[in-house]
Amino acid sequence: MSRPICLHRPRVGDTRAVTADTAASYNLDGLEFLMVSSTASTVDEDAPTRFRYHQDGSLVWGEYLGDTVTQGRFVGELREATLAISFAHELVSDRSVVRGQATSRVEDRDGRLYLVEDFAIDGVAHESVCVQA
Repeated sequence: MSRPICLHRPRVGDTRAVTADTAASYNLDGLEFLMVSSTASTVDEDAPTRFRYHQDGSLVWGEYLGDTVTQGRFVGELREATLAISFAHELVSDRSVVRGQATSRVEDRDGRLYLVEDFAIDGVAHESVCVQA
């Protein structure tokens, strides 16, 4: 009698199966991105904010620092070319903590990935762009 082959071993806390509809089409694991523009602040070209990404399936998390941020963390989900995250970071200027949510479009431009992020601060819409380092 043959045993069934398990291709996906569930982990503690799994609540849904990974399917073609929920799987990420990009792999951001181990990649770093540099912020190149933002409508929320002026980007320091010599020391832009640097983001490091980790990914397991559609779960994405990471950390960032530089420019106006002392340190920050994010966690979210990548579905096809849309990354939805929650974030928190401390500002260099007054050490206040900023929390929020953002949605990014992953774009492949000439072999480099770009993240075009939409977010809001105090109800005002903003956009930032990061490029793969």
